[in-house]
Amino acid sequence: MIRTLALVALMLTLASPVAMALRCGNQLVSDGDRDFQVRERCGDPYWAETWIGVDVVGRYSALETQQEVEWSVWYYNFGPRALIQRLVFVDGNLRFSESLGYGVREIGDSCRANMNFTGLSSGELVARCGQPAHRRASNDGLVYRPAPGLENWRQQRREEWTYDLGSNQLLRVLHLVNGKVESAQNLSR
Repeated sequence: MIRTLALVALMLTLASPVAMALRCGNQLVSDGDRDFQVRERCGDPYWAETWIGVDVVGRYSALETQQEVEWSVWYYNFGPRALIQRLVFVDGNLRFSESLGYGVREIGDSCRANMNFTGLSSGELVARCGQPAHRRASNDGLVYRPAPGLENWRQQRREEWTYDLGSNQLLRVLHLVNGKVESAQNLSR
């Protein structure tokens, strides 16, 4: 009986909104909060990305509705003893947050030529290496059809970031897809 009660208490604790909250100082941020509320509680993110998608309802019917959807991703660094936080907003509402790798003492001070860049998010990359020396972007259009009459149009964001890691070293060219490093290559000076 005690074991069952303990299990139920644990499940309720994990399911509570506070368990899913992000603490910024003495303020809490939870799923569903508006972007301006998060900014008031946590300050400005050190890195943010925004892109637009379109949701289509009633495709091939007498009435089709196309609704533009704004996606934003914010990154917060709370120092080297805390995890970087990634917050995803849809139309200004916090959809979810996730913890990434450990933060840094100062943005851009942890970049090394021999580090494994593959799999890093754009926010983790900026935290460790700062802004790239050169950045180029292009977009592909993707259409998802989750059910008859429904379509989700999304951009597949392709970027190439180049980092100059010092005069005696090679340039590192990183290829990102949808904000995540897919591959890295060396480029001679």
